[in-house]
Amino acid sequence: MQGDDAFHVYDTTLRDGSQQEGLNLSVTDKLAVARHLDDLGVGFIEGGWPGANPKDTEFFRRALTELDLRHAQLAAFGATRRAGVKAADDPQVAALRESRAPVVTLVAKSHDRHVELALRTTLAENLAMIRDTVSHLVAEGQRVFLDAEHFFDGYKANRAYALEAVLTAAEAGASVVALCDTNGGMLPDELADVVHEVVSAGARVGIHCHDDSGCAVANSLAAVKAGATHVQGCANGYGERSGNANLFTVIGNLQLKRGMRLVTDDQMAEMTRIAHAVSEVTNVTPSSQQPYVGVSAFAHKAGLHASAIKVDPDLYQHIDPALVGNDMRMLVSSMAGRASVELKGRELGYDLSGEKAKDVVARVKELESTGYTFEAADASFELLLREELTGVRQRHFEVESWRAIVERRPDGSMISEATVKLHAKGERIIATGEGNGPVNALDNALRVALERLYPELARLELVDYKVRILEGSHGTDARTRVLIESSDGEREWGTVGVEDNVIAASWQALEEAVTYCLLHAGYEAG
Repeated sequence: MQGDDAFHVYDTTLRDGSQQEGLNLSVTDKLAVARHLDDLGVGFIEGGWPGANPKDTEFFRRALTELDLRHAQLAAFGATRRAGVKAADDPQVAALRESRAPVVTLVAKSHDRHVELALRTTLAENLAMIRDTVSHLVAEGQRVFLDAEHFFDGYKANRAYALEAVLTAAEAGASVVALCDTNGGMLPDELADVVHEVVSAGARVGIHCHDDSGCAVANSLAAVKAGATHVQGCANGYGERSGNANLFTVIGNLQLKRGMRLVTDDQMAEMTRIAHAVSEVTNVTPSSQQPYVGVSAFAHKAGLHASAIKVDPDLYQHIDPALVGNDMRMLVSSMAGRASVELKGRELGYDLSGEKAKDVVARVKELESTGYTFEAADASFELLLREELTGVRQRHFEVESWRAIVERRPDGSMISEATVKLHAKGERIIATGEGNGPVNALDNALRVALERLYPELARLELVDYKVRILEGSHGTDARTRVLIESSDGEREWGTVGVEDNVIAASWQALEEAVTYCLLHAGYEAG
């Protein structure tokens, strides 16, 4: 795709995506995200606006020596020159030249009211600003794309002027003019009609959509169908307000549904990993229901679905999840039937054919009626499964007692201390631990008690902790569910505890997390 320049996949995560509320990327973060996007095989990565702020200027400076892009070209973003100033003399245009980015994307007004009210200049001068800036940068050896800001709203208000802005940029040397649905209010059918008209006028057209009406991806696909050969978007749909078109979804749809060859099969199979890696860098929790790459994108819960999937996975999946590096998952819940449990058992390596699944299904439904959930607690489900199949409680230690106290000291600081008494490998062990809260203290005490006998626990880490007061309960007497996510550095697993007391529920989930860790470290349970 990148070689013949026939179609562009253009990422603007580092510029437009970073305007999302609560998302704040350092220069190092931006370099890391760019590397991930390059691994995906996008054609262009918009790095930011050099000269507009020190961070973006530093990004382009460091990119020269620290960013070794194998697939993408780096694009610098900026605006057309100011009114009444030559492009060659404008400091902002100079910053674009000095960025040494091979591509410059200019934003320009294409809506007449924005020209007059926001730029406070004339319609003719705005066209001169476009013409002068594009031709100047092209003459300086940089490739120029132009983002026609508020294009669709401007086209509705003054079709002739919006179109003239596009054609002026094209005639001045812009390789592509991206039509921007800046307010995100367009619908696919009306947007496609406009794109078709602009393409027919003779310009090479791109598309840049926001998701304020929930149509950013659909609008992007409609634009491509209407003739756009350049599509912009952001990783994970990042962006201000409701976000931008999700570039992962756009790529998945164009390649897997429309048959366009945008990235290699190997790059497509990395898409889920890359989506989650970007989420780690941005520190934005990924949406579990994100198309293609979400952890729930191929998760099946209802028994009817599971029965069909047992016959043929394609009956309830629009693609093979392996194509995008994702996995089919069976969720075990009160909605589960035998097929769900059999498939989940097979996923975990257990044969539940015949009558074996019946008792497991009954046990799951009984526990979920009391507040348990196994959808996000695969480890707890596996322990339950082992116990049902073997008749043996899966434990490597027996708990005699535990207690936790919270102390507020005179200086206002808080400290928690926990003591556990348990039996393991024929020994009675008493251990204490401190922490920033009672659960942390219990976790530390349990490790102190067991690490000498089970050194593998030194790698165990609690990575997430969630508490939920269950519906139908009241105030401080409410029944509580705790979900804990743990990791040993190589894999992650979830466990669940339900009790009237939040600390007791937490202990239950902690105990199962340790047990699961030891089982998968090769220790046989008693």
